[in-house]
This record gives sequence, structure tokens and C-alpha cells, in this order.
Amino acid sequence: MKLLSDLIRAVGKNEAPVRDVRVGITWTGVWGKRCGLGRTYASPATAHCTIRDFGQLTEKTTLELAEYAKSWHLVEAGIGVAAINSMIKPKGKRNINALDLIIEEGKNKKVTMVGAFPRTSELRAVAKEFWLLELDPYLVNPEAGILPATAAEHKIPKSDLVVITGSALVNKSLEHLLELSRDAYTIVLGPSTPMSEVLFDYGADLLAGVDVIKPAEIMKKISQSGGMVSPKNCKGEIEFLVMEK
Repeated sequence: MKLLSDLIRAVGKNEAPVRDVRVGITWTGVWGKRCGLGRTYASPATAHCTIRDFGQLTEKTTLELAEYAKSWHLVEAGIGVAAINSMIKPKGKRNINALDLIIEEGKNKKVTMVGAFPRTSELRAVAKEFWLLELDPYLVNPEAGILPATAAEHKIPKSDLVVITGSALVNKSLEHLLELSRDAYTIVLGPSTPMSEVLFDYGADLLAGVDVIKPAEIMKKISQSGGMVSPKNCKGEIEFLVMEK
């Protein structure tokens, strides 16, 4: 878990008291000085598992919660990643939809995407080859180019462009996926993505995350299970960010 340790070390100076923690069906939010997001990986198997110190999370600091990112209880890990993101001062170009950049960059190239994102049909139409790797076995459909996550070892090293969901940090696969992508142009994408130069040290070329502009509104929507967090359905409350190596 060297990547997680390096991220936590890099943000430690921005430690703050935790104002609020919300765990929604899709997203988790931690609000300290800033608000950070992480993917919620809940399942029937975790429904009966107890979150460490639940009910007392707002008595901790963001740095203490960041250590949860190392947990194999993935709901806890989502809290930890959100806490890490809450300690990163957002920077980069604003209001750029990284999917536009990905579609342009993917023209006539071999592209592997880890995790489903919108507009994959557009990317598939311009790419020389396109593969989508899915963690959910029920979504796998080889005829449609949707392969199980285990295909990463076979497809990523042969790709020119690799797009990885930032949520891979929660389930501990991001560090290895970046290793596999070392010969490709690699983009880490989504609200879980830490906008930190640390990821560049591990092989990322472009980071595409978010800046939460209005934490109270976003935390409320998370707790009401609002689904995808994006500028489209959270207008004026969140902004896309893009940062290149």
C-alpha cells in the first residue's frame, strides 16, 4: 500500500477536524477544511459489518480518517479516500470535461478503460481497439468488449491509452494498474481521484477529478443517495478539474 502511504504523508500537513461524514449508496463524503469524495463499495456482504468507531467519526481528524483508506473493509476505505481528498487543495484547469480529452486522445489507438464511464460508445467508435474492464461479473460481455477486471494483465500492457477510475484507489488496485500502464498514456478519472502529484510519481499522466464548491449541499445529496456527483446534477456545487503531468 505504498501509494496510499505516500498520499497520506503528502496531505498530512493539511490535517483538520472532521466536520461531517456521509456514506451514501454511491459516494462517500468527508468534510474537514474542504470536502473530499470517495466511492462507496457497499454490498450485502458488508451490510452487517461494523464501521470502526461509527458514531464517533466527527470526533476524529481528517488525517486519522485517512488511515481508513488502508482498510480491506471497502466502506471504511471509501471514507479514508474521501478524507485524503478533503486534505488536497484543488488545482488544475477547471470546467474541462476529461471525457472530451479522452475521446480526442483515443482516436486510432488501442484503449483500455478500467471502470465504466459515460460516452464509451463515442470512444469505441474512434478507437482502433477498445476494451472496458468491469469488476462486476454480471456486466461482463466479451462480444461487446466488456471484459472482467482480471483481463487487465493481458490488455493494459498492449494499450496506447489507459483510463482508470479513481475508485480503484478504494479497492487497492490502482497502484498495480498504474504499474501495468507504464508504457501507455494514463488518465485517472472520477470524483475519487486525488488531485495530487503523488500519482504522477506512480505513472499517471493526467488526473481528472472534482472540486467540491459547496460542501453542505453535496453532503446533503450524498446522504439522500443522489447518484452520480457531477456538475450536471450538482450545478454550481462542484467543478471538474484536470491536471497534467
